[in-house]
Amino acid sequence: MMPNATDTLDLSRPAARDPIVPMADIDRATDRAHAALGRRQNDDGHWVFELEADATIPAEYVLLEHYLDRIDPALQARIGVYLRRIQGEHGGWPLYYGGKFDISASVKAYFALKAIGDDINAPHMARARAAILDHGGAERSNVFTRFQLALYGEVPWHATPAMPVELVLLPRKAFFSMWNMSYWSRTVIAPLLVLAALRPRALNPRGVHVPELFVTPPSRIHDWIRGPYRSPLGRVFKYVDKLVRPAERLIPEATRRRAIKAAVDFIEPRLNGVDGLGAIYPAMANTVMMYRALGVPDSDPRAATAWEAVRNLLVENGEETYCQPCVSPIWDTGLAGHAMIEAASGPEGVRPEETRQKLAAAAGWLRDRQILDVKGDWAINCPDVAPGGWAFQYRNDHYPDVDDTAVVGMLLHREGDPANDEAIERARQWIIGMQSSNGGWGAFDIDNNLEFLNHIPFADHGALLDPPTADVTARCISFLAQLGHPEDRPVIERGIAYLRSDQEKEGCWFGRWGTNYIYGTWSVLCAYNAAGVAHDDPSMVRAVEWLRAVQREDGGWGEDCASYEGATPGIYHESLPSQTAWAVLGLMAAGQHGDPAVARGMAFLTRMQNADGEWDEEPYNAVGFPKVFYLRYHGYRQFFPLMALSRYRNLASSNSRHVAFGF
Repeated sequence: MMPNATDTLDLSRPAARDPIVPMADIDRATDRAHAALGRRQNDDGHWVFELEADATIPAEYVLLEHYLDRIDPALQARIGVYLRRIQGEHGGWPLYYGGKFDISASVKAYFALKAIGDDINAPHMARARAAILDHGGAERSNVFTRFQLALYGEVPWHATPAMPVELVLLPRKAFFSMWNMSYWSRTVIAPLLVLAALRPRALNPRGVHVPELFVTPPSRIHDWIRGPYRSPLGRVFKYVDKLVRPAERLIPEATRRRAIKAAVDFIEPRLNGVDGLGAIYPAMANTVMMYRALGVPDSDPRAATAWEAVRNLLVENGEETYCQPCVSPIWDTGLAGHAMIEAASGPEGVRPEETRQKLAAAAGWLRDRQILDVKGDWAINCPDVAPGGWAFQYRNDHYPDVDDTAVVGMLLHREGDPANDEAIERARQWIIGMQSSNGGWGAFDIDNNLEFLNHIPFADHGALLDPPTADVTARCISFLAQLGHPEDRPVIERGIAYLRSDQEKEGCWFGRWGTNYIYGTWSVLCAYNAAGVAHDDPSMVRAVEWLRAVQREDGGWGEDCASYEGATPGIYHESLPSQTAWAVLGLMAAGQHGDPAVARGMAFLTRMQNADGEWDEEPYNAVGFPKVFYLRYHGYRQFFPLMALSRYRNLASSNSRHVAFGF
């Protein structure tokens, strides 16, 4: 929507109790943050920040070393420091900062610390063990934890759901085909199915076992699949599981060998060098164990590279070490670039030469990583679409995603170098081709939405699929709207219709990949603005009212991962820099730049900034799988406050309510 002549920024409207931040303070805060982010850029032009999950991945890494008998005692000691530090007051380990006890994370963390050498009678181990037993014992842990326990002989293999390796032989049209699952499920499952077929045993040279974590000895447990069920379908599939188990024994050995070969043939073209299968830890670790189970020597280039890929995920922080679930350089560079370009762009578009050079370096680095010659798994459902996307990690050519592609495409468009034009056009065509039939976009696949699969026993995490979501759809709309091709309008309108249908009754949107409703609502308001949805549109008005309603007394906004577990959307006990930035960016996209809520948000951001130009933020701010796996992007506390302060300053200077770009 083009601004009206009266759509000017009125900074005189905050109520008497609301602080009015002088623009000189906004300028200083913006310039400090801009300089701080600039200092973090790598020499080749990219940014990458730590990506932290919960105790699960570091614990699994420890156990992987014991599985392989490749134990690095000094490294494991540093991981032990990390695991002890993040233990919760409840005695166990949560899935996110300040979260409730999680039995699966706690079982793995306890097992890892015992493997490292912690005395089980030490206070922290005794507290953890008591908490695990109070919550039903290790037998109540999730499917992936029970697979881990089976590899160590702690539970029998029938403690895991029946997942015959022959699944890899099913054609795409079969209900239980791998091709109907998400990218992350395919890459994790393929090597795991080989492990389940071969049933190897960890070398475990120190003979570490955890029988003390079971309420009932595993040999006496006959029913391992006990819910929770998300629907009656779950109970139906439990009985299907019972039928499959005896039938699996009737599969001819030749068929099993063919299936194992098919799984390996799926994996090896996707090994992805030192970035690893799928560039995510579980798939990479399963691949390492699979090669060992197949008898492939550690010196074999495939096995050696797979091990190197896992090791590349380790983060050394002095006395502590932890293992990341993956790395995020494309995403970080795209977001940092948007923040830098906003900070350096006044109303006349003037940029200091140093920033221009930094942005040019980032654009060049990103162009070199566009995936133009690999038709990945996404092409199964759209074979006629040409590649043109970006992945999340350094390299993950079979698995680009539209979210990263849209963010990078918008940045290259804003950066303005004609050398970007071809990359932008290839990205545009790919994103258009990836739109799902309901008008939305999933992250990695089209129409990956066979919901019944989330009810099979293996999918107790409820994240086997990659259906369209509001936040990803919003980013794709923003990108296409920013480019402004008239022929793309029908694609945009279908996307907007999807967003309208997905709005929550409170007026917000669910955030699938960021925490949570504040993230989703910011994303959609940016898309609405870029696509020309009127600021008085009822859908936009409801969203603005919701953001105002959940603002905290200190002027900020906050929301933690409990909102994925039934807590009230948009509510937390403290305000966070990243979420305050999302909220004010969303309000500004909705034309509310002069709103007292925005002024209060700016006051919070300037007040909470450190002298070095950065912000502190401990709570987790993103999600891998709701209710199961959460993330802390260490860069979010820097990208988004800088973007918010810069946009506020730029809109004040431009005397307009119009946000020119889609992000």
